[in-house]
Amino acid sequence: MTNQIRMLRAEQDWTQAQLAEKVGVSRQAIIAIENGKYEPGLSLAMRIARVFRKRVEEVFTLED
Repeated sequence: MTNQIRMLRAEQDWTQAQLAEKVGVSRQAIIAIENGKYEPGLSLAMRIARVFRKRVEEVFTLED
């Protein structure tokens, strides 16, 4: 799974810590998701998409 979180954060001028606070996780969790080391569950993926006002599919892409 790939994601657009780093790019979306940059557009908003948010730090990893700011995004983490908005979605209720640790900064380390955001780092792991951005680096592809951790795939968020549906609930977290939806919260992340919601703070960016995007659909989940616009933030996360499932690779074949």
